Amino acid sequence: MRVSLKTLTFNKILTKAPIVSLDGQPVLLFNQQHPSLLVALEHKQVKVFSECRNGYCGACKTKINSGSVKYHTLPLIELESDECLPCCCTPTSDLDLNLSPEGADVVTRPGITTAVFALEQTKS
Repeated sequence: MRVSLKTLTFNKILTKAPIVSLDGQPVLLFNQQHPSLLVALEHKQVKVFSECRNGYCGACKTKINSGSVKYHTLPLIELESDECLPCCCTPTSDLDLNLSPEGADVVTRPGITTAVFALEQTKS
């Protein structure tokens, strides 16, 4: 069997799953396992106040430091360009949110965490 490059085609464009960070600290790789950003954050034990499931819209409003999101349900409240409602959106690019990583199940790599901690200590 002969195969030429002309016969090889790719129908889907592969895209990188967005990395979601909290104040610059990577927390999760958003790979569409979760229906919304809020569910993904809750899965990683990120403290996000929300009343979405109790019928109050707007409580989970979060400031975006960088990145972008898309909404699968239109928000019921008005948002600034640097805000999102994690309950009804998913990231479309790497996303850095103005949320504390404290207590969250953050992504760490051996050596990197220690080096960053040491660097922060020398800056203080």
